Amino acid sequence: MIRVNFVNADGTSRQARGEAGMSLMELAVQNDIVGILADCGGACSCGTCHVHLDEGWTGAFPVAEDHERGLLEFSPAFQANSRLSCQLVLTEAVDGLVVRIPPV
Repeated sequence: MIRVNFVNADGTSRQARGEAGMSLMELAVQNDIVGILADCGGACSCGTCHVHLDEGWTGAFPVAEDHERGLLEFSPAFQANSRLSCQLVLTEAVDGLVVRIPPV
């Protein structure tokens, strides 16, 4: 199982465990992580699964494609380390991943 640490805007954190091949968004939804709404169900069309990858983890995933980047840039919480969690697939290489959930 792959461990992921979700850190809320208020600094509280919660660890969840998932299997390789599932998206970070799926893991968040299955574990009722506050702040990950996932309104579009993972279709990369709403931006409600926005997260910030913690330092050191940005290179662990493929670079965001133009469509994802376009959605993220509309967010007031956009940062260079912003990603849509529906586009991040868990692998053994990201065990221990830390993501921060921007304020909504």
